[in-house]
Amino acid sequence: MRLRVAAVRNLLKVWLLLAAPAAAAGYAGWRLGGARLGVLFLGSVVLLGAALYWYADRIAMGLVGGRELLPGEAPTLHATVAAIAGRAGVVPPRLYLLPGGYPRALSAGRGGLGGSALAVSSGLLGVISPAELDGVVAHEIAHLRRRDTLLQTVVVILAAACLESSRAAGWFQRGVLFVIGPVCASFVHLCLSAKREFEADRFAASLCDSPHGLADAFVRLEQAMELVPFEGSPATEPLYTTNPFAEVGIAALFSTHPPVGERVRRLRDLDPGWRKKLRAA
Repeated sequence: MRLRVAAVRNLLKVWLLLAAPAAAAGYAGWRLGGARLGVLFLGSVVLLGAALYWYADRIAMGLVGGRELLPGEAPTLHATVAAIAGRAGVVPPRLYLLPGGYPRALSAGRGGLGGSALAVSSGLLGVISPAELDGVVAHEIAHLRRRDTLLQTVVVILAAACLESSRAAGWFQRGVLFVIGPVCASFVHLCLSAKREFEADRFAASLCDSPHGLADAFVRLEQAMELVPFEGSPATEPLYTTNPFAEVGIAALFSTHPPVGERVRRLRDLDPGWRKKLRAA
């Protein structure tokens, strides 16, 4: 029931995000040139929104530089994703590989009914253990099941497009970015709550029958931040499993993930007797 409510809430937010600009454009066109221009403006925004909805996963993968990962390149990963997606009752997402040695993962697209993507970096595949990989994959599958990915992807694309528009200012780009950066970050925080990560963590733990693989993966990902440099558009922060950006400058404004320590604590609390089991082993 909780999953269904979350999915419906996210869908309503997405349709509001797409409907509000369409209505505003239609009204502006009507005020400027009457009904014909209003319909033209409205239709243009509706077509843009439809393209954003249907191609959200591919647009997001383009933003982060992912390339599709064929089954023959990583059969174990494909099998893991298919198995966990089956347990969650979602359509397995297309897999993408992210460049670079920074361990990271993300999901994007329409959600659990298809049209979604899950991306992992070569750095993640090189250092993570099988149990940790299961936890990370389950976390991203949980976002697909809750339709978090649809809302996250739409918000990220809109915010990233707004940030990129500052390039048109040329020499004044930094000044323009100083103005629109906080506005874009406020929009992101208005649409996305840190609670979505806690709920996805909980659901991922149930999919894996243990919270410890994901908790251990969080610890590893946090340690990687101190060892491997990472650069990218800060507007893409909501897509990742954990925040890969150093919380300084404009990147700090876009941080929507709760602290890793708090997420690990909540996961460990799902298995109160884990310390006794560890000592017994």
